[in-house]
Amino acid sequence: MLTGKTLKNYSDLVIELGVNLQRGQGLVIACPVEKTEIAHALARSAYAHGAKIVRVRYSDEILDKLSYDNATVDTLNEVPKWMREERNYIADNGFCYVAISAENPNAFKGVPTEKLSAVSVSRSKAFKKFSDCVMANGIRWCVVSVPTLEWAKQVFPASDNPVEELSEAIEKTMRLDLPEPIKAWKEHIENLDKRASFLNDKRFKELRFSSANGTDLTVGLADGHIWLSAKEKAKDGIDFIANLPTEEVFTAPHCERVNGVVKSAMPLIYNGQTIDEFSLTFKDGKVIDFDAKLGYDALKALLKTDKGILSIGEVALIGKNSPIAKSGILFYNTLFDENASCHLALGKAYPTTIKDGDNLTAKELKARGANDSIEHVDFMIGTSDLSVVGIDSDGVESLIFQDGDWEI
Repeated sequence: MLTGKTLKNYSDLVIELGVNLQRGQGLVIACPVEKTEIAHALARSAYAHGAKIVRVRYSDEILDKLSYDNATVDTLNEVPKWMREERNYIADNGFCYVAISAENPNAFKGVPTEKLSAVSVSRSKAFKKFSDCVMANGIRWCVVSVPTLEWAKQVFPASDNPVEELSEAIEKTMRLDLPEPIKAWKEHIENLDKRASFLNDKRFKELRFSSANGTDLTVGLADGHIWLSAKEKAKDGIDFIANLPTEEVFTAPHCERVNGVVKSAMPLIYNGQTIDEFSLTFKDGKVIDFDAKLGYDALKALLKTDKGILSIGEVALIGKNSPIAKSGILFYNTLFDENASCHLALGKAYPTTIKDGDNLTAKELKARGANDSIEHVDFMIGTSDLSVVGIDSDGVESLIFQDGDWEI
């Protein structure tokens, strides 16, 4: 359990290194209702670092499930003005934002896909101003996690104390088991930066992914793409880390230059539903065919979100020897699972992965190949035998990954 010194180290890491909260700045925390002690700890740390105000928005999956079961689709689709204004207030007033990701993978089991999809789309549209601000680093934000009972039981179904086991696993992935977690994170960031710098120097035109499970995919990279790692810079010029933990270096694909077939390597949890053993076939940047052994209807609904969801907005590289991958734990949570495996994201590209992207219009970003959508959904493709080859504009090939891990 996150208690005592470990909880303080966790909170200080999120506030000091995650959102890098500055004196006199506000903070909003999105937190599961059963984890009030985490919100309290983050608030204490924030105030100790000089926050002017801390506000918390609690989520409740049980209430959400009751609403899905009893309300009509039309009612669920209504997004109250105050919900939009609440999020826009964060962006308009330069608050930092911490989101605690601890969803029960089966929270909405049995809810009709049509309801889940309709609500997801309506909220994505309603909160577009806020999500665009986040994607463009208009504010400093950080996604973290803490163990909850239902999630822990999914990860450790045979355990007598699944919450304790999940807590220990999270502590290790966040380097909280080390004597000086913040120092350890700074060293880790330096190593990721070196890989991003190598890829930026190579200026690859495209990447070719292949593995024995049937993945054979060529991903063209956006014009003027930039490889980023854990540490990013917000529009105010202050560094922050968007995900804790994180093991990736990532950039923007070209939304019209993706071709071939990609197979999933891990389950995708989307809208409280599990999609597993799925494949996507791309032609000229768009999904033209798909299949899934589990969650086919959920995947089908996802691919109907908008036109942009049929293209990818992110390509990320993570070796199989990352701490999360080596743990051998399937977390059923994208925050962790995406950092155990190379992944792609359907939907919107991060403008920051394009040179001067935060100053470009949507039309200019599109001209560079950056995809646009109201969604951004990561899915894992990294297998233990994955090969990734970089190809430059002269056709020269360089091996980046072999047998699922870095060659650089």
